[in-house]
Amino acid sequence: MIVIAFDFGLKNIGVAVGENILKKGRALNKLSAKNGSPDWNNIKNLLKIWQPKFLVVGLPLNIDGTRQDITKKAEKFAFLLKYKFNIFVYLHDERLSTKEAKSLIFKKNGFKVLKKEKIHSVAAVIILESWFNQNLY
Repeated sequence: MIVIAFDFGLKNIGVAVGENILKKGRALNKLSAKNGSPDWNNIKNLLKIWQPKFLVVGLPLNIDGTRQDITKKAEKFAFLLKYKFNIFVYLHDERLSTKEAKSLIFKKNGFKVLKKEKIHSVAAVIILESWFNQNLY
């Protein structure tokens, strides 16, 4: 079963695809966004190519589990995905996923590559793999 995950952001939205048997994700190119709004045609194309069973959107929360200003925008993004594409969307706690993504990239390639790497899409991989490990489908 194919699943696509998103690491929501106001300027960039990370994207990852994975499947439940191996519980592994793969980073795809990030999507550019304007105040959290992507080019919906790019998402439509992703869904057409990968044909996921459903989607996972990272839910940004503070370390103590409280909501941030961006939490509501991520929820709206998830709602719009469901509404526009008639596909089920799971929200998944993404606390520290971007920090973990930066750490993984730094360990692998050092500081020089950190800015060039797909930080947001690596964060989407972390969100997706975390979701795989916490859910039965």
